[in-house]
Amino acid sequence: MDQKQIVAESAAFLDARISRSPEIGILTGTGLGNIADALSVDTDLAYEEIPHFPLSTVDSHAGRLLTGQLGGRPVILFQGRFHLYEGYSPRDVTFPIRTMQEIGVKQVILLNAAGGINPSFNQGDIMLIADHINLTGHNPLVGCNEDSWGPRFPDMSRVYDGQLVRIAAASSASPDRLRKGVYAGLLGPSLETPAEIRYLKCIGADAVGMSTVMEAIAAVHAGIKVLGISAITNVHDPNAPVPTSADAVIATATAMAPLLTNIICETIESMP
Repeated sequence: MDQKQIVAESAAFLDARISRSPEIGILTGTGLGNIADALSVDTDLAYEEIPHFPLSTVDSHAGRLLTGQLGGRPVILFQGRFHLYEGYSPRDVTFPIRTMQEIGVKQVILLNAAGGINPSFNQGDIMLIADHINLTGHNPLVGCNEDSWGPRFPDMSRVYDGQLVRIAAASSASPDRLRKGVYAGLLGPSLETPAEIRYLKCIGADAVGMSTVMEAIAAVHAGIKVLGISAITNVHDPNAPVPTSADAVIATATAMAPLLTNIICETIESMP
């Protein structure tokens, strides 16, 4: 069975259970699943209930698909994503994007927890992603192109939609904590060395993480508008490195979820 047919079966399963077609998709990252608390839920499914769907294996990724109302709009929310470092292929990682494409979603918000590289950033800041650098060594479009999904060589000059970034930047929720910057996507799961942080800073990265890039590429290929948002859970200083842990990142991201929820609700209300 080819990827197109697999995704179509998952989408058909969801179509039969969703009462109102979602306009906007949200894919949450580490520690950010509690954003679902603001959702007026219509549908609640565990990933294992959905045919062919991958399963989350990382702490704080609940592995649930929700639909309902958020910011007055019908949305589909994925509580947890998949990562290359879990052993998933790029096409597995982007399965939620392809599923949303099949059910007609036209705009998606990609959330992640990230480490800050820009020295002007502070822990607890929210970075709107202006662009990304793919350092994973992978791409979800490798292999035969599914022409009905998108072009063989999609243009990547405007991955993150400028209008959506401007709408999010106009949010009244703690504007002093909103930043814009470039996200570097690494393979993981090991965290970065001080030398790697210096390198990332030299090539123009403002924050670094282990997700989002695969999904953004697939969304561009699918013609879906993308808004990317990073919760800055810590800031790297390569000259005075401070050890961190996954637990610390999760705790900080979880504490940031209410602020991020306010920003997302305001943004969704104004999205075209």
